Amino acid sequence: MAYRHLARKKDRFLGPTAPRKRHPSAIDSIAELKSFPLTTDKRAHPLTDLAENNKLQHYESEVKGSFEKIVPLLQKISALQHDQAFVERAQKLAKAELGFELPKHILDKAWVRPLDMRALFAWCVFEAHKKSSNRFFNSDPLNGGVDSSRAKDFETFLSECGFHLLDVTPCSDGRLAHSIAYVLRIPFSSVRRRSHAGAMFDVENTVNRWIKTEHKRYRENSPNSAHDPTCYLKVVLYHFSSLDPSHQGCAAHGSDDSVAAASGLQRLLDFRESVENSFCCGASVDLLLIGIDTDTDAIRVHVPDSKSHISLEKWVSTADIYQETKQLSSDQAILRISEKVNSIVQGNISPGMIKFIIKLITNNISQIDYVRDLHDGPYPDAGHAERFIGVGIGFKEVHLRNLTYFAHLDTVEEGAPDLDVGIKIFSGLNVSRDLPIPVVVRFDYSGRVPGARERALSDCKRVDNAISSRYRKLVDDGLLHTCLTIRDRDAKDPAEVVGSSLDPAPQEEH
Repeated sequence: MAYRHLARKKDRFLGPTAPRKRHPSAIDSIAELKSFPLTTDKRAHPLTDLAENNKLQHYESEVKGSFEKIVPLLQKISALQHDQAFVERAQKLAKAELGFELPKHILDKAWVRPLDMRALFAWCVFEAHKKSSNRFFNSDPLNGGVDSSRAKDFETFLSECGFHLLDVTPCSDGRLAHSIAYVLRIPFSSVRRRSHAGAMFDVENTVNRWIKTEHKRYRENSPNSAHDPTCYLKVVLYHFSSLDPSHQGCAAHGSDDSVAAASGLQRLLDFRESVENSFCCGASVDLLLIGIDTDTDAIRVHVPDSKSHISLEKWVSTADIYQETKQLSSDQAILRISEKVNSIVQGNISPGMIKFIIKLITNNISQIDYVRDLHDGPYPDAGHAERFIGVGIGFKEVHLRNLTYFAHLDTVEEGAPDLDVGIKIFSGLNVSRDLPIPVVVRFDYSGRVPGARERALSDCKRVDNAISSRYRKLVDDGLLHTCLTIRDRDAKDPAEVVGSSLDPAPQEEH
């Protein structure tokens, strides 16, 4: 479908705007936002970073390609299972095409019973994830690690905007898993990211994280002193579909983007009220609501007013700005973005918030071209196409669209709504094709805390048992497999695999 189809539908998402005027808090210098190379591709927007797009495309193609090779490889192996040298041939094929070997205890049974293709499929998904995860932590392919120059530069920028921490909650839908590194182009280590179905984050837990952040500022002057006039910025990322709004929107909100936006805003207001009720108005936080079009990755930013009020009816659309500024020079485009943002501002809003929003919009323009150039229009997979479910706490390494459905939880009981949505999605994606649902359980821990590793291991096993109990029929039919992982968040090492439903012992019981 051509990209211009979005332009025909964009009017549906335009809110009312105030008369255009330059707000006194507009950026002081165009140069301070031009930290990106200019493009030479006449098809691209003048603000698009083509070099960064090429790098991100290479990473996405490499990681997703490793998952896409699984089914064709298993189809070849299935046709060989009665060959006399089956095990040797299967291992040679797997090593050559996937880069790892298959579990011998499963292959060895092929001569006495039908080959367990479901188990092999789940094994390959787990190994592909492990391989990409190891690379992420070992080589920082997205150049967004805590020691990267990009992360340090962004943290300086964030501080200049008046924020000491950026806390973002995207929906757990896999179509938003790339929202930080790709859609917003923010270094992943500079953001506190916790995904929840419908972006419905837990208010109490978020307040506790706010408390820890402020306590660290008082005790350690990190990331800055508690006396510095900066704020904790909480952002909700909801999503909608511009091409099929009634069916491909947020499942947690019935594909109703107005409900998704309103629900996200209410959680933000509840969070701020909770902080202010407990620690007085001086402990106020800043809030921001952003919508993402899952067809094009264009964002719409609900610009708050001087009293931090966020309107559901007013936003700045990057899709509109892209079309309006594509024929301008880079300087003119940035100036137009500033004018567009300031045109809907009411009151004397913080200059830092304006600066931050302009940066996000500018970054997002590169992503619009990324999607257009890669797919010659909107994403071809308008709906879900995730490869596995991620359950627990962690997954810092997942930053690709439709790779993972997140179910952030401490216990299956409290996280049941998120997990049930994921199982429903994968019942359509996998079970309907007689393929199993791969579930990776992850619990990060602090290596500085005595006994933390053992507790994380115990949490993995507890959640694994709860999943097996809740979805017993799927497990018994071989249609749900789990891989248990833990990771020391204080180290730069990859996650450690500590168990799997595909281990030899459990397999022998069937």
